[in-house]
Amino acid sequence: MAITKERKEELVAQYADLLSRSQAVIFTDYRGLTAAQIGGLRNKLREVDSRYHVIKNRLLRLALQNAGQPVPEEMMDGPVAASFCLGEVSPVAKALADFAKESKILTIKGGLLGSSVMSAADVEALANLPSREVLLAQVLAGMQAPVSGLVTVLGGTIRGLLNVLNARVEQLEGSGA
Repeated sequence: MAITKERKEELVAQYADLLSRSQAVIFTDYRGLTAAQIGGLRNKLREVDSRYHVIKNRLLRLALQNAGQPVPEEMMDGPVAASFCLGEVSPVAKALADFAKESKILTIKGGLLGSSVMSAADVEALANLPSREVLLAQVLAGMQAPVSGLVTVLGGTIRGLLNVLNARVEQLEGSGA
């Protein structure tokens, strides 16, 4: 059934809005997936603050142009579904990569990170990044290491001084002074 011109304009506006609110967009080829599999993927992506839409290429091009984003023509070949990353990008990329490995049908084409075009390999690299919490913990540990080393060195110096003073006190008490 054909979509009316008004409905197409609504969809383009909706996609342009999603693009403007997204940290990134990841494009996939969904050919061969059943409706149930796509529904399961949508549920997984909702958990990581992402929306997954099957979009006509012409409407996606218009939405990208309206949002001021580059149009990666190499990713517009064949059917396209877009995952709009409304939160963090890494968990969305990981969910898509995991689903692609499980299903052996879904193909990641690439995406947009801000206004930069990402290849499929770039999306895979994002999928392999640790979560934000883990990265923050690693940075914090790196910042704490020199401070804790300084505390250990200063503590050792103070302990040495206390040991010398205690030895001198014992020496003076032993001599009866």
